[in-house]
Amino acid sequence: MAGAGAGSRDKRATAARLKAALGGESGAAAAAELRALLERVLAPAAGPGGGEAAGEALEWCRCLLSGGEPWDSFVQAVRAYDPATLCGLVWTANFVAYRCRTCGISPCMSLCAECFHQGEHAGHDYNMFRSQAGGACDCGDSNVMREAGFCKRHRIKSNSNVPCVPKDLLMMSELVLPQFIFSLIQHLREGYNEPAVDLPSEKDLHKILQVLEPHVSFLEDLTKMGGAMRSVLTQVLTSQQFYKDLSSGVGENASAKKSHEKYLIALKGSGLAFPEDKIACNVQEQGAGTSTLSVQGLAGGTATSGQGDSSDEEDQDGSQGVGKRKRVKLSSTTKDQSIMDVLKHKCFLEELLFWTIKYEFPQKMVTFLLNMLPDQDYKIAFTKTFVQHYAFIMKTLKKSHESDTMSNRIVHISVQLFSNEELARQVTEECQLLDIMVTVLLYMMESCLIKSELQDEENSLHVVVNCGEALLKNNTYWPLVSDFINILSHQSVAKKFLEDHGLLVTWMNFVSFFQGMNLNKRELNEHVEFESQTYYAAFAAELEACAQPMWGLLSHCKVRETQEYTRNVVRYCLEALQDWFDAINFVDEPAPNQVTFHLPLHRYFAMFLSKAVKCQELDLDTILPDQEMLMKLMIHPLQIQASLSEIHSNMWVRNGLQIKGQAMTYVQSHFCNSMIDPDIYLLQVCASRLDPDYFISSVFERFKVVDLLTMASQHQNTVLDSEHERSMLEGALTFLVLLLSLRLHLGMTDDEILRAEMVAQLCMNDRTHSSLLDLIPENPNPKSGIIPGSLSFESVLSAVADFKAPVFEPGGSMQQGMYTPKAEVWDKEFDPVMVILRTVYRRDVQSAMDRYTAFLKQSGKFPGNPWPPYKKRTPLHPSYRGLLKLLHCKTLHIVLFTLLYKILMDHQNLSEHVLCMVLYLIELGLENSPEQESDEEESAGGQERCHDSWFPGSNLVSNMRHFINYVRVRVPETAPEVKREPPASTSSDGLASSQSSRRKSLQRENSGTAQVFSLVAERRKKFQEIINRNTSEANQVVRPKTSMKWSAPGATPQLTTAILEVKESILSLLIKLHHKLSGKQNSYYPPWLDDVDVLIHPEIPRYSHGDGMTAVERILLKAAVQSRLNKRIIEEICRKVTPPVPPKKISSAEKKTLDKEERRQKARERQQKLLAEFASRQKSFMETAMDVESPDADIAMEVATSEQHVSEAIYDCVICGQSGPSTEDRPTGLVVLLQASSVLGQCRNSTEPRRLPTTEEEQIYPWDTCAALHDVRLTTLQRYFKDSSCLQAVSIGWEGGVYVQTCGHTLHIDCHKSYMESLRNDQVLQGFSVDKGEFTCPLCRQFANSVLPCYPGNNMERSVWQSHSNKCMQDLVQEVEDLQEQLGTFPVSISSETNLSKEMESVMKDIKSTTQKKYTDYSKTPGSPDNDFLFMYSVARTNLELELVHRGGNLCSGGASTAGKRSCLNQLFHVLAMHMRLYSIDSAYNPWRKLTQPSQDKNSEQVF
Repeated sequence: MAGAGAGSRDKRATAARLKAALGGESGAAAAAELRALLERVLAPAAGPGGGEAAGEALEWCRCLLSGGEPWDSFVQAVRAYDPATLCGLVWTANFVAYRCRTCGISPCMSLCAECFHQGEHAGHDYNMFRSQAGGACDCGDSNVMREAGFCKRHRIKSNSNVPCVPKDLLMMSELVLPQFIFSLIQHLREGYNEPAVDLPSEKDLHKILQVLEPHVSFLEDLTKMGGAMRSVLTQVLTSQQFYKDLSSGVGENASAKKSHEKYLIALKGSGLAFPEDKIACNVQEQGAGTSTLSVQGLAGGTATSGQGDSSDEEDQDGSQGVGKRKRVKLSSTTKDQSIMDVLKHKCFLEELLFWTIKYEFPQKMVTFLLNMLPDQDYKIAFTKTFVQHYAFIMKTLKKSHESDTMSNRIVHISVQLFSNEELARQVTEECQLLDIMVTVLLYMMESCLIKSELQDEENSLHVVVNCGEALLKNNTYWPLVSDFINILSHQSVAKKFLEDHGLLVTWMNFVSFFQGMNLNKRELNEHVEFESQTYYAAFAAELEACAQPMWGLLSHCKVRETQEYTRNVVRYCLEALQDWFDAINFVDEPAPNQVTFHLPLHRYFAMFLSKAVKCQELDLDTILPDQEMLMKLMIHPLQIQASLSEIHSNMWVRNGLQIKGQAMTYVQSHFCNSMIDPDIYLLQVCASRLDPDYFISSVFERFKVVDLLTMASQHQNTVLDSEHERSMLEGALTFLVLLLSLRLHLGMTDDEILRAEMVAQLCMNDRTHSSLLDLIPENPNPKSGIIPGSLSFESVLSAVADFKAPVFEPGGSMQQGMYTPKAEVWDKEFDPVMVILRTVYRRDVQSAMDRYTAFLKQSGKFPGNPWPPYKKRTPLHPSYRGLLKLLHCKTLHIVLFTLLYKILMDHQNLSEHVLCMVLYLIELGLENSPEQESDEEESAGGQERCHDSWFPGSNLVSNMRHFINYVRVRVPETAPEVKREPPASTSSDGLASSQSSRRKSLQRENSGTAQVFSLVAERRKKFQEIINRNTSEANQVVRPKTSMKWSAPGATPQLTTAILEVKESILSLLIKLHHKLSGKQNSYYPPWLDDVDVLIHPEIPRYSHGDGMTAVERILLKAAVQSRLNKRIIEEICRKVTPPVPPKKISSAEKKTLDKEERRQKARERQQKLLAEFASRQKSFMETAMDVESPDADIAMEVATSEQHVSEAIYDCVICGQSGPSTEDRPTGLVVLLQASSVLGQCRNSTEPRRLPTTEEEQIYPWDTCAALHDVRLTTLQRYFKDSSCLQAVSIGWEGGVYVQTCGHTLHIDCHKSYMESLRNDQVLQGFSVDKGEFTCPLCRQFANSVLPCYPGNNMERSVWQSHSNKCMQDLVQEVEDLQEQLGTFPVSISSETNLSKEMESVMKDIKSTTQKKYTDYSKTPGSPDNDFLFMYSVARTNLELELVHRGGNLCSGGASTAGKRSCLNQLFHVLAMHMRLYSIDSAYNPWRKLTQPSQDKNSEQVF
């Protein structure tokens, strides 16, 4: 050809000639000529030749298609015949599109900007979004969106206005396009260039795709010509004849033959199974409706893991030897086996999609395939082809290095296909779409299974997904799960799934792969070296792969007609759970120190139960399993609740931060609907059907606080450290309150739930609209993005909250508008239980309480610090009435009684939170009592059979008044109860002599033998009985556990039995508790004695808000309202405590006057006490200043001293505000800062001022310092003398000595521990390390790092300084010697482990760890006791020396330094004295004796 221009003219002329010939008589010859021309132009060899060859070929195609006409004219002509009923605009990632929920039928519907703006969407619920994976405009598609939302252009439905396409216009296209598409496929085959490896390198792929880009762009341009051209393309792509004709000629051409061979190689492994694996499948085929899983044991060498690929990776997978691999067979014999076989292609479309997958979905190819979707015939054919290749897509995705990009492009295609319900239903029926999807997902997950270590680590047969695998870490499964969720959103498809028993079996098996994944094992010794972050993958996998499909299925089980679906799911779910329990060898005790947050099978079971009762009117008992199964079902969800408490108690601290991350994610708003809520609901169901005593004792056993539930003042907890007891007890009681209070699945409507959730979030903090939307748990309906009752979201929000408009801050920035709760919400709807359930950070609970307190103060409803208010609950659905049995069981009543008694007796490890929860449970019990009892007709004889128990019956109303006289307890031998003489007899006469004769019969041996510990043994006995009743082979099924954590109390060493005199009832304890809380004797006065109306209308507003006293008053009033006997007994108790007064009515004004008078009296007493103390100090100052040495003064001082010994020191706790002495059970401590100090070591003999060094020769630390001299002295002594005598001859601490200083504020040790706990839970701390014990004084905010216990008795700090005595030196020396002798008889004995002694040991450890080891260990033999003695002695000396420095060189004259330093020598010396008494001082080397011996010989007056 002469040139490009001439070439172009020649091409057009040739094209025009051929078109004319084809229309004439010589059509066959022209067709042959055209074929030959195209074969030459489009030959694959020309492809890689470069851009020129490709451009030439495309120019020929354009000329031929247009028949010699100009290309633009041809395009215009074809577009004129476009029916334009669908938009179909395709976009890629990051394109801005719109979604209108009002117009959408499918949740995935989207619109391009042009169609959206031309449609009518004013006032609709729409949003603008940036596309993540790409998409296509659905305008005009009535299957995806409502016609009212179509734009003007696509609203015209009929094709009547569009003329028929002339025959000759697209005649050339029908002949040219088949060969053009075949040439494209030939290029793709040529590019596949690696028979050894499964995929070509990315570089090769990119190169081939670059060459083919013009070809694909040309096809894309053709699709944009409109419906007429798309019809031709559809015909070409789907015609089997075209494919057969063009493929049959490959034998003649060597190049074509080679490319065909490459194609055949590429097809290998495109199915799921090898031929031999397929035969095995057919042999063990499982019929439809069978529920038993066929399980194959996979030995080491058999590579039958269900992966039919030839790659090494998957061959290895089969030989992992992970115990028994569950292999689920296809659910029906009529299943399309094509998914298992190597792919067979019958048309261009099928092979084109195959290469699109093989080349990892190149964007251009994806866009072309999607651009064709407006053609309905193509859409159906393409969807079927896509389903046919589904297994191949999964295999390619798994091995892809760019799985994120590939995932997005897969979803870009699949969302367009599966969002159409009619199409999804058609493909499900014709191509077994559901079976293929479930099987592909199952096979995908089988490649990353590992042996489960839950429960029985060695013998477990259960396998779980490995969350560390890339498949889970990178969310590679996401596109397949997304497709599955998408098709389940269609009712017709979901119904087919729920009706297919075989499919349900397969799916439950898939879900079981996630059951127990990401197991956490508690680190007990060392901190974990590497913090695994696999929990992100685990939570995402359960939510996406298990929970979202579950919610999709549940959305179709809303009416009574769908009962059978629920029965099917529950049936197969229970079978899968039973298989799981068998596989992990579970009997009745969970393995210790293990927790998994992932129990999807439990959650499926729970949510389908909930739906059955709420929407389908099913009788719960007809679908619940037997008692044995319920007992097993409750264990693992209960273990999670106990572990949450352990994690918050810092028992899992050695596992790192990730374990806290898991606990927080479990309750977080995006996960709670699918995790904690189903777990608590399942526990509520189990509790409603199981024996209540069994359930309650199981709770306290799981929370490890059974040993704490004793009425003895001391106990030994075999499984829990004492510092964790309080928080674990709080956790157990809070869990019971949650369990008994929550009604999310037990009767609340969707709108009530939405309101409760909204109130809880607003009470924690003011919220913006967007953050509130995010924090309300998502509606589980997949992909909808719509929350429960979304239509009423705005109305509920306006009902519960006020909007605070945005404001400008001084800096110029704008603060967003916030919603804040209305006053009536705080008053009536604030629910602390819901707040506790929904808090991710524990500080949010305190934040809600602070805001509640502020509201009460501001509104004048309550001025003090209120307790969480009690909120009435929504009535229970009748199916769950059994849950209330928990509130009326003896075990709970024993626990409540015990805890009330312990709180009243000030036992350790009990807090205000414990009391709050105890009172909450009592009030719940009173609110939900079974029936009004007939008080007077109660027969004592009828109840006599219950004499072996604490309480006569199970009704809380009657048990509250029941008196318990004596309790037999197991206590350590050192406990104070042991010293008490037991009563002469424990018979009924001896116990109940003080009670009325009517109660004597009830009291025989009552609570003398009963004990909470025995309930654990009772619980096991009940479990055994039920199992024996439910199975004939009990001996084989129930194996006694070898690792019984809970030993019987008698087996615990060094425990003895003591009989404790109690003589209390719950009512009497509550009244005494009221006295204790008020700080006044006889503070409780029954309100009905003044106003009988309170018994008729007990709902008085003044009881709604208040503190602990208000709660007690409210409970006593409710108890009196429910029972006349209770009312009478409350009055009797009050009369016994309070001397009888004439029945005079006291008006409220008189009451106020009396209160005022009492306050004035207390103020006067405090004033007098302060004045007396001030006078005493003034006198001592005058005596010291005047230096009076008369004998009278000495006598006066001695009298003063003796008086001070009598009066006990009183300390004020700066945390709780209470004043009182420091006791051995509840010691008070001084806030101190321990620091290593080398100040004393810098002292020098020289009086010359020290100069700063200016040259290198000058030393900063000269050798004449005190530290250097003492160091030289010790070294010299150790060279010549025995080590022990050397260490007793010197003192250390001149360098690195421990200096103890205080701000002077005191606090209770237990209050300090709570304070430290709150600091640990506070996430916003900066500046100091709480884990190292550092804190700031709660009052003055000075830095501190320890607490120095104050020894009980006289406060020596307050004693006045004595002037120089006129006693002779010998008497003074003798006094010191006598004091030394007294050290051996230190009052705190080693055998008694009191709280004071424990704290003294603890602070001594702190002192030792303050300085470096090199400054504490000077002995030649490490760990020598002499070294410890030297260290403690030197701590005393260091602090005395530094005190001297502060006091100006004289301890007797002057007070503290002008800096306001306070002394803590008294407390420090007590601590040191307690520890030093352990070391006997060798009298030969006693430093005091050495110093004073010569003076005694010479009768000298001077010693120093």
